[in-house]
Amino acid sequence: MSTTLDAPRTIPTGPTRATRLRRALLGRDAAIVVLLIVVYLIGYTTVPYFAGSTTIAFLLLDVLPILLIALPMTLIIITGEIDLSVASTLGLSSVLVGVLFQAGWPIPAAAAVAILVGIVAGALNGFLITTVGLPSLAVTVGTLALYRGIAVGLLGTNAITGFPPEWQAVVTTRLGGDSSPFPAILLLFVVLAAVFIVVLHLTPVGRAIYAAGLNDEAAAFSGVDTGRLTFWLYVASGLLSAVAGVLWTLQYNSARGDNALGLELSVVAAVLVGGVSIFGGRGALPGVIAAVLTIGVLRSVLRLANVTDDVINVLTGALLIASVLLPRAVTAVGVLRHRAARRPART
Repeated sequence: MSTTLDAPRTIPTGPTRATRLRRALLGRDAAIVVLLIVVYLIGYTTVPYFAGSTTIAFLLLDVLPILLIALPMTLIIITGEIDLSVASTLGLSSVLVGVLFQAGWPIPAAAAVAILVGIVAGALNGFLITTVGLPSLAVTVGTLALYRGIAVGLLGTNAITGFPPEWQAVVTTRLGGDSSPFPAILLLFVVLAAVFIVVLHLTPVGRAIYAAGLNDEAAAFSGVDTGRLTFWLYVASGLLSAVAGVLWTLQYNSARGDNALGLELSVVAAVLVGGVSIFGGRGALPGVIAAVLTIGVLRSVLRLANVTDDVINVLTGALLIASVLLPRAVTAVGVLRHRAARRPART
């Protein structure tokens, strides 16, 4: 009797710690962080008053709505969808806070109603996309106009001001006193960002989000309920857009129907600059957060340098286009080098 010995099988292993570290240091997120540091240092060394605590505090408050809305927007775009109604939801929630406050409601109750309406607005988007089966671009362009139209219809061109100073202080108070550059409300974003990062990068829900973006049919066959997942992402988007609207109203002491007009473009631009693929299936939240801060610092530096808004918009658009083209160029160069390496040498 002969014994046949099986050939030893090689057990596949994942990338080593050194490989993962090298990828992290040379990846897209690291490049955005380096760009953020470079832009900040340029502003610090060349633009008067940029490094002051007041300037930094106003900068952080200015980008806070974008930071909040970018969290669910990142997850939505990774699934291959989009939400263009976020700024209109913000404006609608702002108007509701103002109208209810003017009617005698306390700020907490008015804010709660505004946030509830934001949740309903996000749920309507999710229902039309996941249950009715309409394209997310068409749906959210429609609700962009719908929610903004309701907001403007409630107030017209008027503004509601005169909110209690103690509630304005909720947004404007700084950690450690007026000499600190960090608004206390930024802690809300830090907590939410930690939750979203853990969910996206360390849980089965995050893996399902990436799977849905890469191939929703394959994800469905693997047991992922892509419809329910997408629905709740839109609910989260409506929720955080409404929260941003409440904070916007208190910060600027103004409820207007045109608050945050066009902000959705800034959010989408930041998400794409942060390395999220518009086609879905790729991206990470740390890069998006760094991109929001980079664009915010860049705009602040340019404003303090007396650069006009038109030029700032051109530079921001160029940064967005470069962020889309450069990865494709790097990939193309890598493919050409790989083909050249495999090509047999001529004798």
